[in-house]
Amino acid sequence: QVQFAESGGGLVQPGGSMNLSCIVSGYRFSFSAYHLDWHRQVPGNQRELVARITNMGDTEYADFAQGRFTISRNNAKRTMYLQMNNLKPEDTAVYYCKIEALNGLDWWSQGTQVTVPS
Repeated sequence: QVQFAESGGGLVQPGGSMNLSCIVSGYRFSFSAYHLDWHRQVPGNQRELVARITNMGDTEYADFAQGRFTISRNNAKRTMYLQMNNLKPEDTAVYYCKIEALNGLDWWSQGTQVTVPS
């Protein structure tokens, strides 16, 4: 069973920074084989992609994340990261990490709350 250990969420002031991390265990293949995503969801809204890093290390960002957020991975530590800078109140959401196998199967974390007060 795939399990996630998230850390780094909480309250941060506008303009501040926060680093989310997600340690993953229980997957079948090598961690390096998985695509890794961060998503977020505001109550009442659809969950949206924040950033993705592929098994080859290619990255993709949502427009709102470009230039402010950085996704990275450490395969040896089975960990994915999301460094968020210049945070805004509209970044307030529950943030989820997700791993996706090459066959399309995916697994989601339980989510961590990030709050940026206005």
